[in-house]
Amino acid sequence: MKFSRPLEKGLFLKRYKRFFADIEWKGEVVTAHVPNTGSLKSVNNPGQHCQFSTSDNPDRKLKYTLEMIQSPGGSWVGVNTATPNTIVKEKIQALVHEKNVKQVSQSSTFKFWSEFDEVKPEYKISPETRLDFALSKKDSAKKHFIEVKNVTLADKSVARFPDAVSERAQKHLREMMKLIDQGHTAEIVFTIQRSDCEFFSPADDIDPEYGKLLRQAVEHGVKVSPLVVHLGSEEVLLTSELLPLQI
Repeated sequence: MKFSRPLEKGLFLKRYKRFFADIEWKGEVVTAHVPNTGSLKSVNNPGQHCQFSTSDNPDRKLKYTLEMIQSPGGSWVGVNTATPNTIVKEKIQALVHEKNVKQVSQSSTFKFWSEFDEVKPEYKISPETRLDFALSKKDSAKKHFIEVKNVTLADKSVARFPDAVSERAQKHLREMMKLIDQGHTAEIVFTIQRSDCEFFSPADDIDPEYGKLLRQAVEHGVKVSPLVVHLGSEEVLLTSELLPLQI
């Protein structure tokens, strides 16, 4: 995912009313949109450097969007929750294209995705629930469902999810286990938007029900893929680096 222009760098001053952040930039304070409904625990550290995008859209209330905050340890942490779906979609579409032109990707991490012929985003599985992606093959009615989760929380070298109680995320796990029972396959992709983690684990102390359901889902056959994201001032990419699970 390439930004329309390189990100600007400033000093993160504070987050407030959930969706607003004050940033010191070029000797003044500007207000940026924070595209994240989570708590930003372990990331909400005033005084750290940050990066933000700019928009010339006259219909926007805020010209700036907070994209990354630097952790006290130096790692950049992506806070825009729209980024993960974009980079996962780009990767899947590239693999499907390679499959259609018979140029199969050599990455073992994405080999399974490259076997499919079509991808549909925002796939409705019930009147109340949509999952981020449904992958399918031309000769099969079975689908592979993918739900993408954004990970910013870290405890030492362990990336963790969620950073607040999430009944919606709990529901997704229950729904995906039902899809497994119906003969489909399902996968949770945790996009690790930071480079300072060596493992992934559910945040049981924050949302114990989610941790319990994630373990049940793994036993049920739901695939869990904690994929590291490369963050840059010009581009954000989904890497093939998988963090080991600690569950």
